[in-house]
Amino acid sequence: MATGSLRRRVTIAAVSVFAVVLVAAVFAVGAAFTFITNSSMTSVLTDHVQLAEQLAAAHTSPTEFVSRLETHSVRCRLVLADGEVLGNLRLHPDEGGPTKTRRILLPSSDGELGDAQVTLEVDGRLLAGARARLVKVLLVVALIAVAVIALGIPVVVRYALAPLDAMTNLARSIARGRRGQRLIPARGDTEIGRTASAFDEMLDALEGAERHALEAQEAMRRFIADAAHELRTPIAGISAATEAVLAQSGDDPQTQQRLLLVLGREAHRAGRLVEDLLDLARLDSGLPLQPEPTDLRELAAAQLERARLLRPDLTFVLDGPVVLVTADPARIGQAIANLVNNAADATPAGGSVTVTVRQLMGFAELAVADTGPGVDPADRERIFDRLVRLDTARGHGAGAGLGLPIARGIARAHGGDLTCEPPPGQVGALFVLRLPTS
Repeated sequence: MATGSLRRRVTIAAVSVFAVVLVAAVFAVGAAFTFITNSSMTSVLTDHVQLAEQLAAAHTSPTEFVSRLETHSVRCRLVLADGEVLGNLRLHPDEGGPTKTRRILLPSSDGELGDAQVTLEVDGRLLAGARARLVKVLLVVALIAVAVIALGIPVVVRYALAPLDAMTNLARSIARGRRGQRLIPARGDTEIGRTASAFDEMLDALEGAERHALEAQEAMRRFIADAAHELRTPIAGISAATEAVLAQSGDDPQTQQRLLLVLGREAHRAGRLVEDLLDLARLDSGLPLQPEPTDLRELAAAQLERARLLRPDLTFVLDGPVVLVTADPARIGQAIANLVNNAADATPAGGSVTVTVRQLMGFAELAVADTGPGVDPADRERIFDRLVRLDTARGHGAGAGLGLPIARGIARAHGGDLTCEPPPGQVGALFVLRLPTS
């Protein structure tokens, strides 16, 4: 990309164009003056020829004939039939100046001018001198104009390019860390206005991308910190249980059995957390799917059967017809399991969890409703953030806050979505999983 001075290039180009135009104008004026001069000389000769014919017809004397025809710029030579020559034309020989000559033969008559030969000549030296002086004056004026333009163009260009300087200063200011400044053009329908608007849009996009990157970085930092915190608890339990088992003498098998159960439970909890973190990483990088015709009702029934074994103190209800979707049954089953687990954890003993499956226009819908404490409207979107757990009124505190984000990621990987919506009767919580049917 050429990086020469734009002011210098514009100045040189403008001065060059003006110089060429002025020189062309000078030559055009000179040519027009010459054309007008020649036309005027021809007209003068034509008028004098007509006058000569009129004088001859009036039988004017030769001396008066010559006197009437000769003027300051017109000379006459009259050669009579007897050879006598009158007029000043012979007294002013051609000195090489611009002249026009016309010769006529007067008609035969009884007067002295019969069969006489008349030569008329227009002297154009005065007009030629005027033309030369005019061209010189025009050239001097053109040189002065070029000089004035050469001095004035940089000032005009500096004023015209001031918006570019403003853009440059703004870009440098933002590069130094002063975010949020904009050009805000007064008019957007001009070249500079459109450029300034595009510049502001670019700054908006760049600052937006920077802000999102910083937010993502901060979210990742919090996620790593929270994940480490979540892993610390089962690892600490495993370490404590291991130390207790090692300290046992073997004489108390019941205590040893209880410690081993704790060790297994904490190990399972840590493994489940690691699996959830791996699922989130797969969702971020693009979850591989193996879609096939899948019955949502059948998947929901299997998950509810499992939940009944884990929470016999709850009532689990499945409603709705058979609904087929093209999806990865393992991943959709995982999403349904997370929804059912979330509902079961949030529902106190004696409550119920209802799963409803239905077919909509182009979509299949699976709704999971519980009779727990519900979700505050302000938290219905935040609940899908990673490692977010609401207060202890919503659930027993056993989860790590990854089930719902994973379920939403699986739904969106299939082209659907998962939302938390107002529950029917304003009791409990309602999560709705939507999937395209094809």
